[in-house]
Amino acid sequence: MGKVIAVANQKGGVGKSTTAVNLAAYLGSRGYKVLCIDIDAQGNCTTGFGIKKKGIPASAYDMLTGKAKMEDTILQTEFENVSLVPGTADLAGAEVELIQMEERFKRLKMQVLTVKEQYDYVFIDCPPALGLLTLNGLTACDEILVPMLAEYYALEGLTQLMHTFRLVRSNYNPTLDICGIVFTMYDQRLNVSRQVVEEVQKYFPDKVFQTKIPRNVRLSEAPSYGKPVMYYDKNSKGALFYELLGKEFLGEELDNKTKWRMRRAMT
Repeated sequence: MGKVIAVANQKGGVGKSTTAVNLAAYLGSRGYKVLCIDIDAQGNCTTGFGIKKKGIPASAYDMLTGKAKMEDTILQTEFENVSLVPGTADLAGAEVELIQMEERFKRLKMQVLTVKEQYDYVFIDCPPALGLLTLNGLTACDEILVPMLAEYYALEGLTQLMHTFRLVRSNYNPTLDICGIVFTMYDQRLNVSRQVVEEVQKYFPDKVFQTKIPRNVRLSEAPSYGKPVMYYDKNSKGALFYELLGKEFLGEELDNKTKWRMRRAMT
């Protein structure tokens, strides 16, 4: 049965969708069956896989509000072994509708359980808020993956997210764990970046990924073409570092060729 991972951070613009899309694409290229569930009204994960939001027969909104079963909302992307439950602007109203519904914190979990065994990994791309949609994501998942910026304001956001994490584990999901914290848009030249990383490592010594995703033009361009960066420009720095993150995610050692490529990219 597949592992369910919520990609979450209540701060916007930290690379949640970018991480969900590119990590899923890498794992799919390695032969793992992957499902991405986009529960963000912005639908960035959906756009990142090149899915047009107009004309979608059923979306995450329909699944959460009981208008459709999850299996009826799953679309096959053009990328190897990756499927998607698309997110649309309708999700903006889902928060209000969910308040009135039974088991409002567990609606996503109940749906995920119906398809979980068909996949090796299920990624839930959560919205940048700690509302009912994100709480559904945290209740439905086994682990939480936190993309964050190496900035001091990001530390406040991480503190709030961990408070919510503890509340969810106490009340709705007692086995919830932290998959890891990944720094995105990282600039190793800045002292503040290194200081924030050290601070986070102090409180989460075994939970910070060694791979840090740098800013990269190709990585920023890829969503406008509806492609993960490895399919848009496989030789780009963005593609390399998401490959490194994928290998670290899988617990693999880096081979000499990959280490050489990494050193060259950092110079």
